[in-house]
Amino acid sequence: MVYQERITLATQGHRDSHDLTGEVRRIVSQSGIHTGLAHVFTLGSTAAVGVIEFEPGLRQDLPELLDRLIPPSRSYAHEQTWHDGNGHSHLQATLLSPSLTVPVANGAPVLGTWQQIFHLECDIRPRQRTIVVTVIGE
Repeated sequence: MVYQERITLATQGHRDSHDLTGEVRRIVSQSGIHTGLAHVFTLGSTAAVGVIEFEPGLRQDLPELLDRLIPPSRSYAHEQTWHDGNGHSHLQATLLSPSLTVPVANGAPVLGTWQQIFHLECDIRPRQRTIVVTVIGE
């Protein structure tokens, strides 16, 4: 069996993060699937999803780390082509990944005590984002 729903959210731009755990739990429950996988995918090349302890310190630390590893700069080749200021946004989102797969057991996502599913906006502008959640199983 396959079930799919979309989550829509408005971001505030670079470094804005959202906890998707509750919505993913709701979608898995709504699917009626007892055992399987939940796949979470964000549309767009400048946003990412993942798993983290969604607390204020890490919500600050992760984007700061990404900005140290891949800093905002006009020197990226993407900038030479598009001049839109978000070359680092594409690279940060690629490094993290646009998707995540979580096991489903007993009709719920299997997550550790301190694991929450998050969405991170890497683009420099606010965006309307769509996250597709697909639940597969029986």
